[in-house]
Amino acid sequence: MKFKAFLTDNGVNLLEKRFLPALEKMGKICHLYLTREHAIFLHNLLNGDGIQSIAQFRKEALFDDYRISSQNDDRIAFAIDLSLLQRALRSIIAVYTEFSASHSGGAGGQPSNRLQIKLVKKLPPHSQQPMPFLTFESKGYKSAVIQDVPISKPLSRSDVLELQAALDMAQDMPRTLVQVPDMNQLQNFVDRMKHVGDLINVSISKYGDLHLQISTTLITLGAEFRKLVRIGEQADMPTGDQNLSAQSRTDRAIQRGDAMTVQVSVKHFFKSLQCHLVKPDCAFYGIAVEGVCLTVIFQFFIPGTRQTDKSISLHCRLPVLDPGSS
Repeated sequence: MKFKAFLTDNGVNLLEKRFLPALEKMGKICHLYLTREHAIFLHNLLNGDGIQSIAQFRKEALFDDYRISSQNDDRIAFAIDLSLLQRALRSIIAVYTEFSASHSGGAGGQPSNRLQIKLVKKLPPHSQQPMPFLTFESKGYKSAVIQDVPISKPLSRSDVLELQAALDMAQDMPRTLVQVPDMNQLQNFVDRMKHVGDLINVSISKYGDLHLQISTTLITLGAEFRKLVRIGEQADMPTGDQNLSAQSRTDRAIQRGDAMTVQVSVKHFFKSLQCHLVKPDCAFYGIAVEGVCLTVIFQFFIPGTRQTDKSISLHCRLPVLDPGSS
């Protein structure tokens, strides 16, 4: 199997400044899944434990001259330590930037240096067994700088098929999604709530309401975001419910089938909010069919427009306690 590409300046910025810092908050180890058209970072899709996150990039969003081949339909997947990946990328970028600033060559004065990424097998020091690495190489006029990131043995054909099946299943969207316009406000609230209890109840209605609540034997804390932008199945709140308390409105909506509620870990909920580091333009929350998970979808716009940038996608799936009980 072979993989080789050149990182674009936009790709360097997306990974180093935005996505790798956020994804590392989800978990130190993830799978990197490379196909003919996409590079995908995946957390917890094979083991089912913890929060799942899926960051998908079209190859053009990150790379130039993208080449991949394998006997598994040109698909390659392996586990990688995100902290090591981030450290190696920052190190090679520092050299790359310094070289590019002081040297230029070719037409138009463009830097002759390019940042290459590829899969290699090398013999580590004091080892007799070649090991796989994801390697960054910055080639200058007279020298080359190399950073190697150790990776797992690439997944077998059956494991790649299992990963692809899990990825396909994770694309199922909730029937109703509500848009949270201010991630900072939500994050500040959850930051305070995480000191109260370990579990948070999340309710989402077809009316465009998002209701959060943490309860202990001594205290109950809640927050409500109302009349949010909705996508998917929608309904109008009955007039008689307008002046009820948030809890009463939510209970009635659930009884009518106009809302769903799930209980998730505060730790997982807070982790998902760390995705603000990728600088999304907005976020949507929804509860999957039969309450199997809480889904958070982050949306990105093409710079300077309100059009969705379809070359980048990120969403998280938070495991719930006792799905379907509500």
